[in-house]
Amino acid sequence: MNTTGPDRNDRADQTQQTDPTADTTAGTTAGTTAGTMAAALAGLSADAPPTLLDRIAARRLHLPAADTGLPAFGEGPADRSDGGDLQIAFTDQGVAFLRAGLDPDEFTAAFRRRFARPLLPAAKPPAGLLPALRTGRLGALRLDLRGLSPFEAAVLRAAADIPRGQTRPYAWIARRAGNPRAVRAVGSALGRNPVPLLIPCHRVTRSDGAVGQYVFGAAAKEHLLRAENVNLDEVAELAGHNVHFVASDTTGVVCYPTCHNARRITPAHRHGFRTLHQARAAGYRPCLHCAPVALTD
Repeated sequence: MNTTGPDRNDRADQTQQTDPTADTTAGTTAGTTAGTMAAALAGLSADAPPTLLDRIAARRLHLPAADTGLPAFGEGPADRSDGGDLQIAFTDQGVAFLRAGLDPDEFTAAFRRRFARPLLPAAKPPAGLLPALRTGRLGALRLDLRGLSPFEAAVLRAAADIPRGQTRPYAWIARRAGNPRAVRAVGSALGRNPVPLLIPCHRVTRSDGAVGQYVFGAAAKEHLLRAENVNLDEVAELAGHNVHFVASDTTGVVCYPTCHNARRITPAHRHGFRTLHQARAAGYRPCLHCAPVALTD
């Protein structure tokens, strides 16, 4: 029998029960820590950068046909009056999407299907847009071509090099894009051009003299080319005689029929060829300006 008093466990229990500062001290420490953390987190807060919204959302702009200087055309119904109006989306990186003849809701739906980004109204066009549309030259206008494959981007870069008033065949684009055999793939890439008119895929035509397909339709393509003074009738007539290259016996140069050098050749000094190989065999060298290639499309 224990007659010496309470054991150590009993004394510990008594100490815990009789120490009134134990719980208070622990609570005070926890509260101080939580308050310090809250103050530190509050100090980390900051306003969102002013450009954050433009990094997330694109801006949409409606341009009436009268402001663009372009002929009336588009994807909408023929009886609609906005056939030449443009809808344009741009980001902080540049113009990303352009379509004609669509109302704002149709354009927004098409943009979201392709890019999965929100679209907000814009107060004004991006710098350089109107001059680019009116002159057919990009100038300082920036484009946002993210989302394209390397081949698609190469195709569009090649198309952007075609001067106003001239055309090039699909085979020319394929060679410039680094894959001379990919003529059909060039057509598919041009069909996905997000910014037609700014990147002039309407200037890429078939080697048989036909204008070929276009995102806004073949009629719109022909209309645009004629507005740029492309000699479509002459090209079609030459193609009907199996002539796809024109050479000058005064310069010794062979060109595409729409090249500005070819259009200066007088009838007395003009010679037509079906293939580039035939022209070379006759002693003519390819024009440095239009850089003709063998036609395979």
